[in-house]
Amino acid sequence: MSNSQQPAPGSLPVWLATGLRVGLVVPAPGTVGALIWGMPLAWSIGLIHGWWWQLLVIVILNLVGIPLSTRAGNDLGGTKDNQAIVWDEIVTVPMVFLIVPFTDWWSGVAGFVLIRLFDIWKPPPARQLERLPDGLGIMADDWVAGIYACLALALLYQL
Repeated sequence: MSNSQQPAPGSLPVWLATGLRVGLVVPAPGTVGALIWGMPLAWSIGLIHGWWWQLLVIVILNLVGIPLSTRAGNDLGGTKDNQAIVWDEIVTVPMVFLIVPFTDWWSGVAGFVLIRLFDIWKPPPARQLERLPDGLGIMADDWVAGIYACLALALLYQL
């Protein structure tokens, strides 16, 4: 691809994958993206009647993240898991609330803290999945964090 054909860093994939460019301008872009876009997304998906429909929306958004993150990563210079890409943090937040719904401030705060904790900590197999190529590696470690956070929130709720 010639230089004139390369997408600009302001391309639609970059715009979406960076949370409307939030990931390009803030410190701790994953945390900020998860807070300002992921939490409202989780609350909105929680309004959908039936957990199967909620799960379907979450799966679709996460699968879209694979090619989206690949393209945005290339547009941003091709570095592995560019920190400006926050789509992965945004769309995995709703995973946390599949067992314990986001219905009050307690579940919201606990779910947010748990997803960020597991995403930063990257317990196995998250760190290993991060090594997968392109957008799959960007997304897969966050899937593990979302699953762990979901299960941890359910455990906390039972206690």
